[in-house]
Amino acid sequence: MKKLKRHVVIPLLMLVYLAVMAYLSRQRLADGEYLYYFGVIGISLGIIVLLYFVLKKKERLRQEREESQYGRYEDEEEKTEDKKAD
Repeated sequence: MKKLKRHVVIPLLMLVYLAVMAYLSRQRLADGEYLYYFGVIGISLGIIVLLYFVLKKKERLRQEREESQYGRYEDEEEKTEDKKAD
């Protein structure tokens, strides 16, 4: 089973939270406050998308830093295969 990464899980949880809050505040929509209702949802969606890209970039930079410090796992496998071939 593939493990979900943090840059995917956190925005998904935020989307679920936003959906619940939108459902709970549907009375504002019924009262005719369309701009407020959809404005809050739109701003929240924008922040969630921004959060996704920021977390993804942070994860990529962390991975690059680890690879430069410790080397890549694939490189170690190639070295092992080269030794076996000799």
